[in-house]
Amino acid sequence: MTVPRGLIGVVHLPPLPGDPLHAGDEGFAGVERRALEDAAALARGGADAIIVENFGSAPFPKGTEGQRIPPHHVATLALVARECGRHTGLPVGVNCLRNDAVSAVGIAAAASLAFVRVNVHTGAYVTDQGIIEGEAATTLRYRRALGAEGRVAVLADILVKHATPLAPLDPAQATRDALERGLADAVIVTGEATGAPVSRPLLEAVRAAAGDRPVLVGSGLSPANAADLAPLADGAIVGTWLKRGGDVRAPVDEARVRDLAAALRGRFRA
Repeated sequence: MTVPRGLIGVVHLPPLPGDPLHAGDEGFAGVERRALEDAAALARGGADAIIVENFGSAPFPKGTEGQRIPPHHVATLALVARECGRHTGLPVGVNCLRNDAVSAVGIAAAASLAFVRVNVHTGAYVTDQGIIEGEAATTLRYRRALGAEGRVAVLADILVKHATPLAPLDPAQATRDALERGLADAVIVTGEATGAPVSRPLLEAVRAAAGDRPVLVGSGLSPANAADLAPLADGAIVGTWLKRGGDVRAPVDEARVRDLAAALRGRFRA
């Protein structure tokens, strides 16, 4: 199994049919067209991998048992992610917001994706969706049942953004829980919100606890902090900064992708 490394660009799907913010003028075809345009810009700009998210579908369901994402979200994510891989040749992953790791693993197995991102893999967190409990036991058994344990990596957030642990939890313990008890293949460190920079002390603590296992920066990486943060990480998932004007809802800006790729070249942990 290969964990994605380097610059992982995000394809944020716009609101889907049925979502509160869906404009209703282009339907599923328009969603796919916009996603493929963003994926092409990421590939041309020098991204090493892509992750597809249902970002426009707020407010999100919890994603855990009893509140999975809707079937048409699953279908759209699978189709779009597979097409992103086919058109760009890059490794592709999926994140089913808010926390539907089971659907993500099913999508990845069916669409031949390389990885999934899970915001709450272990533990319990208070979020804007309510209390979310990790489903590591269910997720990994489902991955095994689909025969995908050797080809779909699970990337788990540590003290994820927009969430607070239900009980006090230090970064080192959260990292060990995700990797050693939750059997995640890599961990992700984020700032406090979408696009917010990662705290270097937090990243250092996670890096130390993870040892030689992969650590990814999950938000807020830019050319301004690349030299400071990248040497502590094996890769970075970047969405907001790669958009036109740094607006998370704007299309991907190929020039910004190229600038960040250049700033990161040779800086990630060897």
